[in-house]
Amino acid sequence: MAKKPDLDDYRVPYFDGKKFKPFNLASVDTAAKPFSLGTKDQDRVRLSELNAALDQLQEKLHAQRSQRVLLILQGMDTSGKDGTIRGVFHDVDPLGLRIVPFKAPSEREAAHDFLWRVHSQVPAAGEFAIFNRSQYEDVLVPRVLKQIDQEECERRYRQIREFEAMLAENGTTIVKCFLHISKDEQRARLQARIDNPEKHWKFDPSDLEARKLWDDYRQAYQDALGATSTQIAPWFVIPADSKTHRNVMVAELMARTLQGLKLEYPPAKESLKGIKVE
Repeated sequence: MAKKPDLDDYRVPYFDGKKFKPFNLASVDTAAKPFSLGTKDQDRVRLSELNAALDQLQEKLHAQRSQRVLLILQGMDTSGKDGTIRGVFHDVDPLGLRIVPFKAPSEREAAHDFLWRVHSQVPAAGEFAIFNRSQYEDVLVPRVLKQIDQEECERRYRQIREFEAMLAENGTTIVKCFLHISKDEQRARLQARIDNPEKHWKFDPSDLEARKLWDDYRQAYQDALGATSTQIAPWFVIPADSKTHRNVMVAELMARTLQGLKLEYPPAKESLKGIKVE
């Protein structure tokens, strides 16, 4: 009998108190569909069910106004960060849900430490925030472009771990997803943007330059995931060649995460009992 898929099978091993365990991205098949029900239509039905469940759970989180949830999405260009947000959260009430896209730092942001612009965007009590890219850009791009050395990179890994630990200690549940696509799949998606005039707006010539550094970025991601996956802020590697399955898996992960918070609506107010609205 085949083993039932477990989300934790896709969690990057985390720090055991002494050292970080080696991690190899090649161990995860980008084309795998462990949570597929069989057909794309069946997966879409499951995704719809999860959308509804997430909406209810997020409403309780927003009503409770005590806990916070942060989802971080990272991945190579075209891995589907925008598509994941649309597909997984399109039924969730925008009240209490906030999307934060991180671009290259502005001149003002670059004048501060690299976490300065990130801290101001973390979720408030009762809020679900999604980072489309994040603080991890600052241990990826500068490293690949050789703007920081290994010592600085290690320092930033430590600062990220400490930053996320501080958030967790103050009531933030953190989930980090690496959307894992193959180089061939990226080529197909980039070509689709070039070939379809309606997708030209999504194409950036710099993506082709970054693609030339595919192996360097892959290594940078692999090292960052291994150095910053902790028990309180784990990384999950999401096979993402299939867009539908990618969305189902992220939705399953977030539903499990929110259910684990034991969210409830605030208790009824005794003062409202018996009141009649005229």
